[in-house]
Amino acid sequence: MDQEHVYNGMPATRLATEGWRKPWSGPNGGACVEALRLHDGRIALRQSTDPDGPALIYTHHEMEKFIQGAKAGAADFLLTRPDPNLTTSAGTAPERRAA
Repeated sequence: MDQEHVYNGMPATRLATEGWRKPWSGPNGGACVEALRLHDGRIALRQSTDPDGPALIYTHHEMEKFIQGAKAGAADFLLTRPDPNLTTSAGTAPERRAA
């Protein structure tokens, strides 16, 4: 793949069909993030359950900062479950279920 034509959201299979790794795999039935290091040092991520879907492209620096932040706890908010009674523009969860 010509690295000049790599862009965010491109079909992941256009980057490569082999070489994707699952560094964050766990007991989730096989649904995980896959990563591919590109020849120019950028990193591509895709959803393992949709290998033909879009790839998100990050620079080495962006991925380094994300991983450092995650290790320091900056992404812990992603692990909390939302309050089921939290009100959104569509109402609370019980109101949405009743609708």
